[in-house]
Amino acid sequence: MRAIRITTHQRKLYHPILSGVESRSLQIESKNPQAIQNSRTHVHSLSPSCMNPTKLLLSSTKPNTHMREVHLSRFMEQDGRRASALLILLMLTQSLAGCGGIGPGSPNANLTSDRDMVNSGESVNFDARSSTTPEPTIIDEYRWDFGDGETKTTKQGVISHLFDKAGVFEVRVEVFNDNGDSDSAFITIFVNAIPEIILDIPDFVKSGQEARLDASSSFDPEGGGVEIVWDFDASTDSDGDSDPLNDEDGRGAVTRLTSSSAGNITGSVTVTDDSGGANTTLWTLRVISRSFRIIWEEVHVDYDWSGYLEQEDFHEIQFQPGDGARLIDVTATLTLTRDILPIMWPEDNFTLEVDNPSSGWSYSVATTQENITQNSSATIERSEMNPLPQSDYTVYADSKEALEESLLSDPDGRFGQGDWFWIITALECDPDTPVDGVDPDQGNDWTLEAQFVVLVLRVSEVSV
Repeated sequence: MRAIRITTHQRKLYHPILSGVESRSLQIESKNPQAIQNSRTHVHSLSPSCMNPTKLLLSSTKPNTHMREVHLSRFMEQDGRRASALLILLMLTQSLAGCGGIGPGSPNANLTSDRDMVNSGESVNFDARSSTTPEPTIIDEYRWDFGDGETKTTKQGVISHLFDKAGVFEVRVEVFNDNGDSDSAFITIFVNAIPEIILDIPDFVKSGQEARLDASSSFDPEGGGVEIVWDFDASTDSDGDSDPLNDEDGRGAVTRLTSSSAGNITGSVTVTDDSGGANTTLWTLRVISRSFRIIWEEVHVDYDWSGYLEQEDFHEIQFQPGDGARLIDVTATLTLTRDILPIMWPEDNFTLEVDNPSSGWSYSVATTQENITQNSSATIERSEMNPLPQSDYTVYADSKEALEESLLSDPDGRFGQGDWFWIITALECDPDTPVDGVDPDQGNDWTLEAQFVVLVLRVSEVSV
């Protein structure tokens, strides 16, 4: 058995990260110079393949050159030293056991978003699922920093975030694989400041009174121009787009609104900046009923008419004594002009008729003469046509006109409303003579006087 001496020659190994790794060569000493020459085996400078010792072992034993194959073959053939060769290979493998300190590598982070500009109060969807990591590692964690003070950690590569403040934000994701290695990527998001709404409306208005709605102090925090649109009814979708808050009932910084009835009106105002950022707010206008003082004033109203009628003629008078009032009493007297000459006596016969279709009342009376010293006349009277209403009190209503119509349309006080018709008819004009064509009294003058007692409605608004 010949002695074997293993000498170590130090040299730097090539490695991109690690340094100071020794490259070892083996030298076999023998008394046979030819055997020593043939037994010399070198391990050359390590290439990146040193990261895999098994691969290196195979490479060192692989007959890369014809010369190496011959040397190793002769060495193993001479003197039956197969055991020595195996020992050399074993020691070579052990010497390279610590060479592979580099793992598979770090991930490669990638980040996208569905949009890079939003208005404050809106969300952005982020996606880092296209990030990669070398095999056989896997990505098992995503750490998100949204740049606005909020952070999150997820197992999934997608996330949504709401930006409630305006500004420019750098959103960053750090991707970790199961080996603990990481990489990061970022994206910039611009968040537009929505306009500020400053609204000036009255605390309340009366029904029928105009309300002034003012949003002229509204502004864009970034200094841009704004557009203002008003919706007067937040409960009705008048344009049919399924959004009851964007109906354009008014446009401009100031608008006006009038309601004929009391109640609360809820609407909206939308202010839009030049970047398309919009802010909408609801407003409520309180419409109160108006207060009125009610007085029924008693008034005596006199009418008179006159004319001349020949026998069998008639005259009709049409008027409305109850317009804007409630009728209480009426007295109407038809008086015929007295014939002075005895030849013209007796007095003529007339009739007086009254008709009020809306009340279904009509009445007729003929003229009479109580004695020869008085004129022939006919009188129609009716009292308490309607009950006396309550007077001098305060009531609330949406409008004066609606209140007056309501009071005058009271079923208990409508008698005598509408048109009145007075019909005067000359029945006989005496005397008549038996001689044809001779008629000493062909007609008569008449006068009609009517006195009405009415209650006139006085409505006056009481200030709040």
